[in-house]
Amino acid sequence: MDFDWIWKAVLIIVVGTFLLRIAGRKSISQMTLPQTVIMIAIGSLLIQPVAGKNLWTTFLVGTILVLTLVAMEFIQLKFNPAEKLITGKSKIIIENGTLKESNLKKMRFTVDQLEMKLRQQNVTAIENVKWATLEPNGQIGYMLKNDAQPVTKKEFQQLKQDIEDIKRLLNPNAAINQPQAQGNQTKDLFSEIENNTSPSPKHLQ
Repeated sequence: MDFDWIWKAVLIIVVGTFLLRIAGRKSISQMTLPQTVIMIAIGSLLIQPVAGKNLWTTFLVGTILVLTLVAMEFIQLKFNPAEKLITGKSKIIIENGTLKESNLKKMRFTVDQLEMKLRQQNVTAIENVKWATLEPNGQIGYMLKNDAQPVTKKEFQQLKQDIEDIKRLLNPNAAINQPQAQGNQTKDLFSEIENNTSPSPKHLQ
């Protein structure tokens, strides 16, 4: 019985992983069109040796595909017109809370698809969006209007400081009681990595 298919399968996984590692680590949703085409082509190509095709020819073709992708990305870095031709540019689809219908039609992007993307970003209304762009990888970039933006920690701390200053001006002799910092600090996933500790049970680590 011929067991060549065993080492071929292992070699395909190893070489395929190596080729895809060179091609990039982006997820499908972040890929540009050339990257998506190359990934699909490599995936289809790597299965050919199992069907009896030449193994080394397959690896050679896969290497050429990846090198072509790397060359195209290098060209895009050097020449803006090439980037526009190969990858495309971002398109404005919302401006000051108003849909840019002409750009939506050009990109063949429906309002329902746009609303789905915005909901995933916790945007509740198109009217709250100052700018929104459709990126070449299909993702939505957006900026909320000033009155719809959430308060940042810095802004909250500044507001708190302003209130304390007003209290001092109104009653300069009153002592303002400020809570003392507690010794117990909330543990988070990042401090766990930094300190090489884990609050999770050992059998779940």
